[in-house]
Amino acid sequence: MPIEQPEINVSHDKREQILNGAMQIFLTHGYAGTSMDRVAATAGVSKQTIYSHFQDKQGLFTALIDRVTRDRFQIVFGALPLAGEPERVLRKIAYTLLHAIAEDREYIAFIRLVIGESGRFPELARQFVGTIPKRAIATLSQYFESHRELNCPDPEATTRIFLGSLVSFVLMQNVLEGETVMPMDGDRLVERLINLVLKSS
Repeated sequence: MPIEQPEINVSHDKREQILNGAMQIFLTHGYAGTSMDRVAATAGVSKQTIYSHFQDKQGLFTALIDRVTRDRFQIVFGALPLAGEPERVLRKIAYTLLHAIAEDREYIAFIRLVIGESGRFPELARQFVGTIPKRAIATLSQYFESHRELNCPDPEATTRIFLGSLVSFVLMQNVLEGETVMPMDGDRLVERLINLVLKSS
């Protein structure tokens, strides 16, 4: 029986253990207020174990960005490449983004963290934008481009209008607490947005 597989599993489990602990500390204390000592204590590992998996604090946060965004991208976009009738595909993306993602408290808290720290640590914001936003724009742009029946003259701009409207709604309502000040039914936005995008394409 090979011994490599258990060792790999242990290493993966330890990495996840560290990331889970790191998420708690980063969300509680912010990026600047997070120390490897705090992460180690929360994760139940030694500092040396953290350094053996992640080079430094920025490397740890980068790994956290990768994990958080990879999981949420899969939830919103599913199997790639995107396939199906445009109205159905756009509606699925929109509803998933507004409901599954907007109600994901950990993800909303993580976005708050990235935005809050972006002034002092702009590299963190750039790393975040380079993951799920950049990949999402490329994925949907490719879909628009491949559906010539939409007659879409600028797939990237159309994608940015579509996704930007949805993200702006989530930020306004869920991150900035706008739902208590200027509530609006997200489904209403989705219907008008899809109608706008498909008619203008």
